[in-house]
Amino acid sequence: MAQSINLKITGETIEKTTIIDSISYKKQFSNYQNLKAEVSILKQLLTKQGYIDTSIEKIAKINDSLFEAKLYLGNKIKKLRLFINSELKQNHPNLLTNYNDKNYIDIEIKDLNTYLNNLNLKMTENGDPFSSLQLINHTKLTTDIISAELIINSNKKRRIDHIIIKGYEKFPKSYLTYFLKLKSGKTFNLNTIKKKTELLNNLQFANKIKDPEVLFTEDSTSLYIYVEKSKTNIFDGFLGFGTNEDTNKIEFDGYLDLRLINNLNYGETLNLYYKSDEIDQQTLKIDTELPYIFSLPIGIQIGLNLFRKDSTFLNASQYAKINYLINPRNKVSIGISSTKSTNLLESDSDILNDYTANYYTIQYNHLKTEPTDLLFPINFWFNFLSGYGNRDNNLGSQKQSIFTLDTYKIFNLNRKNSIYTRLNSAKLTSDNYLDNELFRFGGINSIRGFEENSIVAHLYSVLNTEYRYRLSNSLYVHSVFDAAYFENKLNDSKEKLFGFGFGIGLITNAGLFRLNYSSGKTENTSFKLSDSKVHLSLTASF
Repeated sequence: MAQSINLKITGETIEKTTIIDSISYKKQFSNYQNLKAEVSILKQLLTKQGYIDTSIEKIAKINDSLFEAKLYLGNKIKKLRLFINSELKQNHPNLLTNYNDKNYIDIEIKDLNTYLNNLNLKMTENGDPFSSLQLINHTKLTTDIISAELIINSNKKRRIDHIIIKGYEKFPKSYLTYFLKLKSGKTFNLNTIKKKTELLNNLQFANKIKDPEVLFTEDSTSLYIYVEKSKTNIFDGFLGFGTNEDTNKIEFDGYLDLRLINNLNYGETLNLYYKSDEIDQQTLKIDTELPYIFSLPIGIQIGLNLFRKDSTFLNASQYAKINYLINPRNKVSIGISSTKSTNLLESDSDILNDYTANYYTIQYNHLKTEPTDLLFPINFWFNFLSGYGNRDNNLGSQKQSIFTLDTYKIFNLNRKNSIYTRLNSAKLTSDNYLDNELFRFGGINSIRGFEENSIVAHLYSVLNTEYRYRLSNSLYVHSVFDAAYFENKLNDSKEKLFGFGFGIGLITNAGLFRLNYSSGKTENTSFKLSDSKVHLSLTASF
């Protein structure tokens, strides 16, 4: 077995030896070459600390297992006075902004490397990644201050000439330009590019495979971005059942929500939603959105909503919106909507009548995702819509306004515990109201424990809360506590509602399976287990 050798390093005085010992250098080696290299490394460290006169006087062998190195440190230099000439300052005005009229600054020696690294980083950000900095003409001004002149060796500024997508070659070019804000001709800055490509993980239809890479040639700069296409089509369906208070029979309801995303490689979205509930109501919604049209951060959205209440009335609504995509998380919209309602009964009444309504709308939407969280992929959602218009029927024209708010947020207490809160509110303002224009809410996506769309109001607000406990990355349990308030001027009613229960969520091979058990009550009634609702839902990507 080879014998190890030890190293002892001393300075010219006891004080200097103490300074050397404070650096905690390596003291045991397998061979002399490694020992000698350690002495050189220590010399460089001392130089950076301000002992610029440090020299290795000798490395002497004391015995077979011990070597002693003697260093001369000299006086510690505390400051460097860094000069630049006027031409350099004129050529780089954005870099050298902290120089005074004398064209120099004083820098603490311990901060010199940080200053030079930051200066080099600024050069890179300005499109010159191959620039170099040099300090020349060193002069000792006093025992603890030296001076030097800064020289910047610049190359031709680099700009992005080509952007090549690898993996998902049909990635929408409009998303490259406006979502990632990357395009040819821009100044090359790899750190900024890396930050922008992280936004790929916020897209539903694509993910970043690895960090971008760059190929430099003599006269061009090519940027390679690595993307893969994700499973983005989403099927969401649920089955609910509960006991009818009047017949004591089990009744079923449910919905299907199909979202087709980016199947044509334009980032487009097509939504198809159908819902049927136990009180003989059907809802059909079709919606499509195309972002970044005309090579601009503008999109269009059109939709059709049909709602039928048994044999009482049928509402048909169409809308069109122009979306301005502010950034990956925010967009604003302006649009128009039109609703035609048909009374299916034999005669009209003051509260049930044919009508048409037309609105001008403005909308704001914010979305924050958690791409790596399979259980809770959306952390924050905010959507506000305001509309102004008229309702017309055989009784005349009526000015109206409508406001809707839907927002939810997950507050992560720690890795396993979180609190989910959602607020859903709406208000229709009018001098008089028709039953077939009022809001209908209640059920699994509203206040839980009540029949689907069983509550009618011109104004309502629903607060959903859940305490969630994550048992694993694919399983969680949660509580249910909901509260709601609504008003209906047609029957002059105001009421508070409450829902309590529990649920479970599990990621299976088919998708995210959820089960909710909840029971609802009004302010002046007690809970009845017979009124409880059970909802089963499955969300799958394909």
